Amino acid sequence: MDQRFEQLKAWLTEVLPQQPGFSAVSWDVVPVSGDASFRRYFRALSNGCSWIAVDAPPEKEDSRPFVAVAQALAQHEVAVPEIHATDLDQGFMLLSDLGDDLYLGHLTQHSVDALYQQALQSLLLIQACPGLLQGELPPYDAALLNREMELFREWFLPGLLGLELSDTENTMLDALFVTLTEAALQQPQVFVHRDYHSRNLMYRPEQAPGVIDFQDAVFGPVTYDLVSLLRDCYVAWPHEQVYGWVEDFRQRILAHGQPVADAFEFRRWFDLMGAQRHLKVLGIFARLKLRDGKSGYLADIPRTLFYLLHELSVEPALQDVTAWLHQVVIPAMQRSGIWPAEELERWLVA
Repeated sequence: MDQRFEQLKAWLTEVLPQQPGFSAVSWDVVPVSGDASFRRYFRALSNGCSWIAVDAPPEKEDSRPFVAVAQALAQHEVAVPEIHATDLDQGFMLLSDLGDDLYLGHLTQHSVDALYQQALQSLLLIQACPGLLQGELPPYDAALLNREMELFREWFLPGLLGLELSDTENTMLDALFVTLTEAALQQPQVFVHRDYHSRNLMYRPEQAPGVIDFQDAVFGPVTYDLVSLLRDCYVAWPHEQVYGWVEDFRQRILAHGQPVADAFEFRRWFDLMGAQRHLKVLGIFARLKLRDGKSGYLADIPRTLFYLLHELSVEPALQDVTAWLHQVVIPAMQRSGIWPAEELERWLVA
C-alpha cells in the first residue's frame, strides 16, 4: 500500500471541501507526471474543477522555499500556481491547476519567436522580483556553482561512461571550473528561477506562460535563466537565432534602466554560464539513471553535450577542454552503447 498517497488523500478530504466548486459526492485523485525530484504530483478532480495536490516528503524536500517564492512571484504578476492550502509538516500542498500543456509541445519554427518573447518578458519580471532578493534567497555563490559542476566529474564521466581521469585531466577540469565560476560571479546578480525551460513553462494561449518548479530559486547571475530557456536541454535552435534573443533580452534590461554589459561581454557571459549549467545537467542526467533508475533523460544528453561543445569553443582559453571532449569523451560515449550511433552523429561529430 502507498502510505504517503493514503495520507495525502486523507488530508485532501479536509481541505478540498473549502474550495469553490468541490463536490463531496464525486471526486477523485489521479497521478500527474512527476519530475526529477522526490516530489509527486496528483490532480484532484471534482464537479468539472481540478487542483494540483503535491506530495513532497519533508525529509526529502523542503516545501517552504516553494511557498515563499510563489507568494513573491505572484505579487510581481508572474503567472505561478496559487497556493490554496498547505501542511508543510506532512509535506502536502494544494495548488491551482495551470494544466499540463507544456511550452515544449508548442515550440515550432513558426511559433518559437512569439512564445519566447512572452517567456522573456516573464523572465524580466522574475529577475526584478522584489521581496525575495539579496539576503533572503540563497546566493548562487562559488561553492554552489562548483558543487553543481562536480556532478559532471562524479556521475557523468566515471559513473555513466566509465572514464578514469588522470591528474592532468583533473587539473584541466579544475581550471575550467574556476573560469566558469569567475564569469558567473562577474555578472549582475538577480532573482534566478534556476530551471526556467520549456518543461517548466505552461502554455496559455495569448497569455504569459505559467511558471512552475521554482522552489530552488537563488540570487545569482543575470544570464542563468536566459541560458536555461534559450539553450533548453529538450529542444535546440540555430546559434544565431539564439544570440538574437540574447541581445533582445539585453536590450530589455537596458530599457528598464538596469546596468548591464555591452553586447560582446553579455554574449560571453551567456556562453560561459551555459557551459556551467550544461556540465551540471550532464551530471544530473547521469545521476538520475544510475542512482534513481530514471533512464528517460539519457536521450537528452547528446543535445546537452552539443551545447557544451559550442559554449566552450567560443572561449580561446578553453580550447584544450573542447579538444578533450572530442578526443576522449565522445569516443567513450560511442563505446558505451547507450546512444544510437546516428544520434551521436547528429549532435556531436564535428
